[in-house]
Amino acid sequence: MLQETSTNSLKKGYQSIYLSNLFFYILSGLVVLFSLSFFIKELFVISQLLTAVFVGVFGLDVFILFREKKGIEAKRWVPEKLSNGDDNTITLEVKNKYPIDVNIEIIDEIPHQFQIRNFSILQKLKTQTSQVFTYQLKPTERGEYHFGKTHIYTSSVLNLILKKYAIDNSMMIKTYPSFLKLKQFDLKTINSMSSAYGIKKVRRIGNSFEFEQIKEYIQGDNIRDINWKATAKKNQLMVNQFVDEKAQQVFMLIDRGRTMKMPFDELSLLDYAINASLIVSNVVIQKQDKVGLFSFSKKVNDYVGCERRNHQMGLILESLYNVKTNYEETDFGVLYGAVRQNIRQRSLLLLYTNFDSMDALDRQMNYLRAINKSHLLIVIFFKNVEVLELAKQKTTSQSEVVKKTIAEKFIYDKEQMVLELHKYGINSILTTPKELTIDTINRYIEIKSKGLI
Repeated sequence: MLQETSTNSLKKGYQSIYLSNLFFYILSGLVVLFSLSFFIKELFVISQLLTAVFVGVFGLDVFILFREKKGIEAKRWVPEKLSNGDDNTITLEVKNKYPIDVNIEIIDEIPHQFQIRNFSILQKLKTQTSQVFTYQLKPTERGEYHFGKTHIYTSSVLNLILKKYAIDNSMMIKTYPSFLKLKQFDLKTINSMSSAYGIKKVRRIGNSFEFEQIKEYIQGDNIRDINWKATAKKNQLMVNQFVDEKAQQVFMLIDRGRTMKMPFDELSLLDYAINASLIVSNVVIQKQDKVGLFSFSKKVNDYVGCERRNHQMGLILESLYNVKTNYEETDFGVLYGAVRQNIRQRSLLLLYTNFDSMDALDRQMNYLRAINKSHLLIVIFFKNVEVLELAKQKTTSQSEVVKKTIAEKFIYDKEQMVLELHKYGINSILTTPKELTIDTINRYIEIKSKGLI
């Protein structure tokens, strides 16, 4: 659904007249003619005639534009909420009620977060017609976005003056985590377009886990599932039918600490983690599992219990929207305490965090090992894309060689972190922000297929 703001009523105080560039060009020409008439007397009469014509045309232009009090009407259509990190379509509908064609310039007051200062749409609008204009906005942070007025400068074919319509269609729209990608990463879509999205097809290991029913044997059924007691009673082959084990618990644990402040493509790592958590949660629910989440830093916030209710995705979306942080140093002891207190059943824990160095990982290793004893923990952290690009560049000077060497050391440390986690039996995903969602979904599907939870 879209939210409509009607703008049929215009305040008279906001209607005003502006002089065009053409007006000043003609006026300057007349001044030059009058100046020349001091030396060439014949030009004085011509200057007077041209001035009279100019005044007449100017009066006609004023009459054309101002005889209609509501010559221009407009509406702005904005989604009920904006999707963070995605292109959101904003629509403007402008109607010309003048009996003539007019030229218009639309200047929309876009929320200050976008820092767009040169927005303008120039168009010729035919008489008694409406025209729709669209533009895209890509927010890079969650929160409230305030749209202001829509200013439309109107001129006739004479183009001597402009009449300004300041249309008061102010509104506030909230920007939520990237919900537009939910359809893109819908489980049915993933299954049909897995190669396009990079989703891996994982071979299922062993049988399903939950018994569903006993049914008649048909060609192709696994003979190891034959139920001999039922076969003896029915006097025909009967087999046990199984379905995927359901209702496993999956938790999204989001680090709100200092290391998640790093930006990539205008979004912070925290927002990438929030967007990925929303999409992965949707896939988990479609897989018939339970999903919950909380964020942590100095303390735990935004807790959503692990459920598979109809409105669970709504609760998760609202909770992720409200994630706020000062990017303080993260206390993983708080995470360990929250996991022990709130997650009693063995669960899959997807921990979105980041580590600057091996020392940073070593300081938290005891907490990660303790959590992994009771649950299946996957530590998800990030490659530094700028460092990767720097390491690939060719060097032509000594300073560039030094920079490339330092970049390669950072890359090596990240790979060592993966090995260090693996040494203690902790799963990990080292990925780029752009590939975060795909890699996380791949790992979840792999774990689900292998029956590790």
